[in-house]
Amino acid sequence: MKNWEQEYLKKKMTAAEAVRLVEAGDTVYIGTASGVAYELADALAERKDLPESISIASGLILKPMRIMEDPRFQHVSYFLGPGERTALKNGTLRYSSIHLHEWKTWIRDIANITVAFLEVSPPDSKGYMNLGTNGAGLGASIIEHAKKIVLSVNRNTSRVNGTHNVIHISEADAVIESSTEQAQAPEPDIDDVIRTISGHIVDQIPDGATIQLGAGRLGTGCGYGLMQKNDLGIHTELFSDSMMHLIQNGNVTNKRKTHYPDKSVIGFAMGSSELYRFLDQNEECLFLPLEQVNDPYQIAKNDNMISVNGAVEIDLFGQVSAETVKGMHFSGIGGQVDYVRGAQMSRGGKSIIAMESTYGKGDRKGTKIVPYLSRNSVVTTSRADVQYVCTEYGCINLKKLCMQDRVRAMISLAHPDFRDELYEEAKRNHWL
Repeated sequence: MKNWEQEYLKKKMTAAEAVRLVEAGDTVYIGTASGVAYELADALAERKDLPESISIASGLILKPMRIMEDPRFQHVSYFLGPGERTALKNGTLRYSSIHLHEWKTWIRDIANITVAFLEVSPPDSKGYMNLGTNGAGLGASIIEHAKKIVLSVNRNTSRVNGTHNVIHISEADAVIESSTEQAQAPEPDIDDVIRTISGHIVDQIPDGATIQLGAGRLGTGCGYGLMQKNDLGIHTELFSDSMMHLIQNGNVTNKRKTHYPDKSVIGFAMGSSELYRFLDQNEECLFLPLEQVNDPYQIAKNDNMISVNGAVEIDLFGQVSAETVKGMHFSGIGGQVDYVRGAQMSRGGKSIIAMESTYGKGDRKGTKIVPYLSRNSVVTTSRADVQYVCTEYGCINLKKLCMQDRVRAMISLAHPDFRDELYEEAKRNHWL
């Protein structure tokens, strides 16, 4: 038996035993998106003699979890998923608005993570375990800061290619073994409106461009719309199923990239089980820490960098709200501003914010292009940062327009049913 194998067996224990390493005042990171240590989190929630003042740090929890509903825990997050929204509703969540390239700041100065629950692959022949589809982008900095590390060795965890994607058994304080399936994110339905918007976006993307696509229906629709393009590259915070299909279809080759040529650069992945199998030991996909993947200066090293992100609503001056719905936090800043700025700094690059012009149906239909953002909504991307705005009614570069022309442009992107009232409101405010 090798030395690392002996150490592995010495540190191996049950989840119930491992969570006893958590002490009063600890902040415990349980994971993000497709890389969550579910068995450890469940075991911590089941611990009867829980110490006081335990906080749970997480992001984009996709599946229901008891720990997110348990009033004994406080929660801290940088990006809300269904799990964090449950904690927010229960009044136990603290949300921090940071750009994802500031990931280390969140770990150190905001969450102050002291214990890390990390989901990893089984060890290789030298005792190294892979951090998986979320760990490479997120886990490396957590390992640097956490005082205690508990590994959930999961045979379903993908082994991804990257520069900061492994941890050795010697770095762990405890190990458990798991076979939990990675959380999946089903692809959203694409309707005719999304196809129309995607068509406007695709018209802005030349062959050879490097792309970043946000989550949701527009990112998915745009991804499939790009199957008519050639020699695309990928540099993206989020890697999804539509990007996988672009690679499989030959649309993405990364041959014309000017930063990490021949590689799809990725922060984290979220999607289907097929996606996780595709990424397993895939040498063409390079996972890097978010501090690199989302750094606007790194993004800008890609010539013809095209960034596509969504919005909840946009006002007539171009201010984008992308993380609150009716004044309630729904998601987070994420990497939107990182890529908005990085793409525009790129030679030949473009930043596109896209959304449907309306929400609801029939008598409940409303406009997403508004004179003023909804009460208690927040500005995610400022008017000075916004470049292209796209709806089903077109795609317009606001960057070069004065405020009056911006107002006119935004009204033209609104649904015809709402243009007259938007125009009248603009006149009342002396914007036109």
